[in-house]
Amino acid sequence: MQTRSTRCLATLLGVTLLAACAGRPPAPPPPEPDVMARDVYVIGNADLLRITVWKNPELSADVPVRPDGKISVPLLNDVQAAGLTPEELKELLTKQLAEYVANPDVTVVVIQVNSKRVYVLGGVVRSGPIPLTSDMRVLDAISVAGGFAPFADKGGIRILRRSGGEIVEYGFDYDDYLKGKIPPHSNMLLHPGDTVVVPD
Repeated sequence: MQTRSTRCLATLLGVTLLAACAGRPPAPPPPEPDVMARDVYVIGNADLLRITVWKNPELSADVPVRPDGKISVPLLNDVQAAGLTPEELKELLTKQLAEYVANPDVTVVVIQVNSKRVYVLGGVVRSGPIPLTSDMRVLDAISVAGGFAPFADKGGIRILRRSGGEIVEYGFDYDDYLKGKIPPHSNMLLHPGDTVVVPD
């Protein structure tokens, strides 16, 4: 359940961001990124990782990335994880475990993305920050936030994104999207730090 302070903070953030964009028409939705050109995921603090060492279950575990950016791994103790890609961490663990295990076959999977967040504010059931999962779009974020509130203005949704030193505002009309009046990519992919504002 939301606390009063959380609701107040969410409302204040939404008002501040909307004020920054007041008077400007929303920008057209950005083009869809090339699937092959998407950024490689970088591990961050609070992410949950699954470390698997083939045929060595005692060395396999689900481990959280601590606030200092490190994880605790059997035999190796503390290993820096934040700032690395899963592939880079796999190579690091493979190299270090090779001192204890013959030809270790290591797999690293991010099973919970907790370091990257977006914010959904306004006319939704639960306003506030939500974890950003891979390929999350506007409607996915609204769904995670519990869906639309009864009096939500579904035609006036705004997506606010910091770009350089300014905030870019994109518009999204849910009803027009359902009717096929706007392109599918209007339900745009979200980036870490984006704010989805649903007027109510």
